[in-house]
Amino acid sequence: MPLDFEQLIPSIPFILEGLKVTLKIVGLSGIFGFIFGILLALCKISSIKPLTFIADIYTSIFRGTPLVLQLMIIFYGSPQLFGTQIEPYSAAILAFSLNSAAYISEIIRAGINAVDKGQREAAMALGVPYGKMMKDIILPQGIKNILPALMNEFITLTKESAIVTVIGAADVMRRSYMVGSDLYSFFEPLLFAGLIYYVLVMILTILGKVLEGRLRGND
Repeated sequence: MPLDFEQLIPSIPFILEGLKVTLKIVGLSGIFGFIFGILLALCKISSIKPLTFIADIYTSIFRGTPLVLQLMIIFYGSPQLFGTQIEPYSAAILAFSLNSAAYISEIIRAGINAVDKGQREAAMALGVPYGKMMKDIILPQGIKNILPALMNEFITLTKESAIVTVIGAADVMRRSYMVGSDLYSFFEPLLFAGLIYYVLVMILTILGKVLEGRLRGND
């Protein structure tokens, strides 16, 4: 049967409504994952062994199991664990944040370790408190070094957000599937969804290159 994209036109606004859900999930998950990832990275380089052990175990679990499994455990297991059903939107943000934090923590840890140790020693010799040293000296340089890796993580998060369709969140992918069911033709709406994700990834890629260029210009 020939492709008919004209039949998709009336449903385009409905699919684009899901873009709000996708962007909110990706945006909030990226922010929470980044903050939690920094805390995990600091635990991993800490001299307090229990913190290092807990952070390593956490990272091992969330990097060693599928994201879709984590999402389904949080969503479908919430009534059994907490006695109440978590909304799909909240479950998605929680799952993506926890998962993303595990990967981001490793990226940030590598960035911190790449900073010249002499700067840390100089700060300590000058009596700069550890917290202030990390916040004002080490972390800014570390994040500058790992910006491309961080952008790749956010791009991956954007693409992987499509799996929220398995718990019924009305994102771009879910709405495209619903339109395909109504039209008895899935190729056109799913191809349109793919175009939306591709545009989002290209925007993130361009923003990453612009930000990286500005940071290099400040060196």
